[in-house]
Amino acid sequence: MKRAEGWLELRLPLEANEELEEIQPTMRAHPAVLLLRYSIYAAAKKWDMALEVASFLHQQMPDDPCGGVQAAIALLRLGRPQEAKALSLPLAEKFPNNPTIPYNLACYCAQLGEMQEAQEWFRAAMALDPNNVRQKGIEDPDLEPMWRQLSETPPK
Repeated sequence: MKRAEGWLELRLPLEANEELEEIQPTMRAHPAVLLLRYSIYAAAKKWDMALEVASFLHQQMPDDPCGGVQAAIALLRLGRPQEAKALSLPLAEKFPNNPTIPYNLACYCAQLGEMQEAQEWFRAAMALDPNNVRQKGIEDPDLEPMWRQLSETPPK
């Protein structure tokens, strides 16, 4: 598995996938292996396959937000932001201290044109992890519609 991770770090998802195929069949459903497989599919922009893996993780590990978060990201990349939002709303309730979930909800709402709600979710993420959220949010193209709308809104 370490070699697959190394290939992925080099941005070579095909090689990483080949390496992952060498893992014993009994280990292929292990959460760590599945997360790595998701990362490989995401790096290769194989979002339909990434969604399958993440959805399986979400079903198998309902007390860990990772599978649901990754499935929602895959849905967004597949052009399905409404489904990504719907999947993420229960995660926000179940994992209220995870800043990634409200951050991603801000992204989904921005992509849906729901700017007020996007701002509310972004503020919620900032309250949980201000430094990382601010840094990530500045450069995230998924939030660009929100930033554009804020810069066009005249002051009151």
